[in-house]
This record gives sequence, C-alpha cells and structure tokens, in this order.
Amino acid sequence: MKIKIIPFDKKYAKDFYKLNIEWLTTYFYVEPFDETVLSQPELHIIDQGGHIFFAELENNIVGTFALMPLGNEGLFEFTKMAVSPKYRGHKIGQQLMQHGIDFAKSLGLPKLILYSSTKLENAIYIYKKYGFVEIPIEPNSPYKRSDIKMELVF
Repeated sequence: MKIKIIPFDKKYAKDFYKLNIEWLTTYFYVEPFDETVLSQPELHIIDQGGHIFFAELENNIVGTFALMPLGNEGLFEFTKMAVSPKYRGHKIGQQLMQHGIDFAKSLGLPKLILYSSTKLENAIYIYKKYGFVEIPIEPNSPYKRSDIKMELVF
C-alpha cells in the first residue's frame, strides 16, 4: 500500500482524535489524559515542540502518530499511533513507526520512549523488531493501561 506520510495540519485534528478514540475504545478505554491531549493536539503536542504525522492514502487519513515532548530535557514519547480498522494489517503502522524513528534521528534526539500494554502482543513484537527494549516503568505512569515502558536509544 502506497501511503504518503504528511505533517500536522489543523484540518486533520479531527482525524487525530477520531483514529485514536476508535483505537482506545476497541482495546481499552479513554483515560482523562487521552481526552485532554486528543481533543487539543495543538496545545498539548505541537505548541510544546512536538510533532504529529498522518498516513494519507488516496486523500484519506488512515493513520497517525505523535512525538510528544516529555519535560524539557529533549525526551520524546512515541505515542498516539493508530490506524483505521479498515487498513490494519497492511503494515501502515510499521511505515509510521519507521518514519517516526527516522524523523527523531534527523532531529538529533538521543532516544524515544513509549508506553504500551503487554496485552498488545503484536505491537510489542513490532516495537522490539524496530529496536525498542523494555525499561522499568515508573509508578506514576501517565497511562493507567500501561504495564510496559520501552525505549529506543540512537
């Protein structure tokens, strides 16, 4: 599938919200932190120095992810990755992940971190395939559903 990965534009904010809410309600539930970030991605990601990208296929947004800054030490979370149910299984998530890794390297970031759930076996497999390794998760993780934290050091 030939997708085009494009950067954030205000006109896609609803796609960012819709794709992530669909994914969260399919596998988990929407936590207050999710609702806050997803409903105002410019305020909570873009304006904080973060980045959001979209997978576009035939003028339709079919996937997304964000690189969200954590604190002011140059640490970024690879987060809010979601692919439309209709397009899952076509390696769009892997293309988004590779784009995120390449983009993070181009910024000179030292590493990326992510939070996930061991319930998502396929996702964990893909993260490991791209070089992420498990690290200790802090007790005050931003997500209640997370039981695993991973990092990719460049």
